[in-house]
Amino acid sequence: MVESRTLANAIRVLSMDAVQRAGSGHPGAPMGMADIMEVLWRHFLRHDPSDPNWPDRDRFVLSNGHASMVLYSVLHLSGYDLSIEDLKNFRQLGSPTAGHPEYGDCPGVETTTGPLGQGFAMSVGMALAEKLLAQEFNMIDSEVIDHRTWVVVGDGCLMEGISHEAASFAGTLGLEKLICLYDQNGISIDGDVSGWFTEDVPGRFRAYGWRVIENVDGHDSESIENALRAAVTECGKPTLVCFCTKIGFGSPNKEGSESSHGSALGTEEVSLVRENLGWDLPEWQIPDELYKAWDQTERGAGVHAGWDEKIMAYRRKDEAKAEELFRRLEGKLPSEWSSELDELAWAEQSSGQNVATRKSSEKCIGKLVDRLPEVFGGSADLTGSNLTSWEGAGSSRYLNYGVREFAMTSITNGMILHGGFRPFSGTFLVFMEYARNAVRLASLMRLPNIFVYTHDSIAVGEDGPTHQPVEQLTNLRTTPNLSTWRPCDGVETAFAWKAAVSSDDKPTALVLSRQTTDLQLRSEETFSQISRGAYILKEPENDLQGIIMATGSEVSLAMQAADILNREGFAVRVVSMPCVDIFLEQESSYQEAILPSQIRVRLAVEAAHPDYWRKFVGLEGAVIGVDTYGKSAPGGTVMELFGLNEENVVSTMRNMLEA
Repeated sequence: MVESRTLANAIRVLSMDAVQRAGSGHPGAPMGMADIMEVLWRHFLRHDPSDPNWPDRDRFVLSNGHASMVLYSVLHLSGYDLSIEDLKNFRQLGSPTAGHPEYGDCPGVETTTGPLGQGFAMSVGMALAEKLLAQEFNMIDSEVIDHRTWVVVGDGCLMEGISHEAASFAGTLGLEKLICLYDQNGISIDGDVSGWFTEDVPGRFRAYGWRVIENVDGHDSESIENALRAAVTECGKPTLVCFCTKIGFGSPNKEGSESSHGSALGTEEVSLVRENLGWDLPEWQIPDELYKAWDQTERGAGVHAGWDEKIMAYRRKDEAKAEELFRRLEGKLPSEWSSELDELAWAEQSSGQNVATRKSSEKCIGKLVDRLPEVFGGSADLTGSNLTSWEGAGSSRYLNYGVREFAMTSITNGMILHGGFRPFSGTFLVFMEYARNAVRLASLMRLPNIFVYTHDSIAVGEDGPTHQPVEQLTNLRTTPNLSTWRPCDGVETAFAWKAAVSSDDKPTALVLSRQTTDLQLRSEETFSQISRGAYILKEPENDLQGIIMATGSEVSLAMQAADILNREGFAVRVVSMPCVDIFLEQESSYQEAILPSQIRVRLAVEAAHPDYWRKFVGLEGAVIGVDTYGKSAPGGTVMELFGLNEENVVSTMRNMLEA
């Protein structure tokens, strides 16, 4: 029988060798966590290397993603489709073993991590999804959703503010299937953390409502096993296990030092580690007996087979419920799901009513929740302002996240990664900044998250510049893999929601107004073009001379100005561009039809930073926007102050046409 320490040493040598070969990386944390990972992955984690994505597996999240080699090592050793050659190519172009774990590139990697603390918050979302699905689908003697979420954090993760947000919320929700393993080595890049991280972490988590198991020797397999065994007992709370470890364990000269944190150990030190650990094999060689002891394919297949039997019995009890469960887990939408949104769009068109687009969004949500039980909503303490709830919404479909924009967005990312839900979350557009890095990760992972951002411009008014977004739209639009919609009325809002829910490979930001917007009239042909991101809303009778582009509430301003200009004898087109990135995905012939290249007189109007629009108006065109912070005053007054009025749009366009 191979000793636990020897099995853990396989992680250590693979990790340090991979970092050494790459010439960069973080060997210290993997070497320090090796003993913990050996016990967890061989004895506690429910996983199947031959099917990394089976629904009732335990989720494992490495929040301190710089320690990626510890994950790649255990995946390789456990029997996942990750070869020794893949480990040799750590941090190299095209390799599944990227510098930080990347979702979709490596089997067994549940989420992209690296920005510290976000993995922890996403694990809260995974545990929440498990709890909600279990409540909805489990039956007596048929608990087909019954797994844990394990997340590893380091000191850096717990310094980040998002860890406070997420931990507090997890305790409030009582997520007892969430187990956090704290690698408490006391070292960060700058050295001993005692100079900047002195809080009582166990006391902090107890105050959050967590069970805490502390002072566990992270290098003693028996102590580790006892702690994990205690962690999986039911208590109605999430659990934090505090492991005392030494970063760079086994390194004679760099153990316990920041020198092992973020750089290769060096050829000489690697040799000394081998000698110190009693590992007399050359690099990349793991004895067959260690591979055999590590191999989890047989155990995983057995656990998986047991679940398959549960599913068969579940189907016999309720075939329809089983089909619905798998539809949800696979992320498939039911047929005709969007019919009520389509009907709502036509109803809005014929209503004759001018409403704020946040109000139109509320109507869309009301239609969606009846047809799609996987839709799950929430807001960061702004439900009544974002209008993100609906009649009959309970805790199984809607959450009040409190003032936790960052955690909220990461949690919804985690829910999507888990499967079974299509969440959306709301806050003010300007407070998107608190959640910005979680939005970026959603885009990087191509998660179909939905971000509802209301109070979209300086028209917010009296709350002043702290609450008036200026640069945020440009920020969102320049984010890769993110669709940003700013609809002008209820019709475009319905199209925006349909696009958001339809997406399966990118997130969507819905930017909505507090102020009332004017309903625009459209032909049937025009109606069908909204989904293409930009379309002609007004066409002049005479040969085209100029184009006004606009989004959101400024579309009505563009329409009013065009009416005046056309009466003056100018031939001006109005283009509504609710989603620029979708427009840019259209074929070139459609783009040319909407924005003919020969028409150089172009004006963009939007109550946001003007620079984004330069690529559409060119050097000969103009932009009416906002390139400074707003003012505290009634919304109409602020819009007038910044030239977002009919007179300025008309005069600016007229001057270009007459030039």
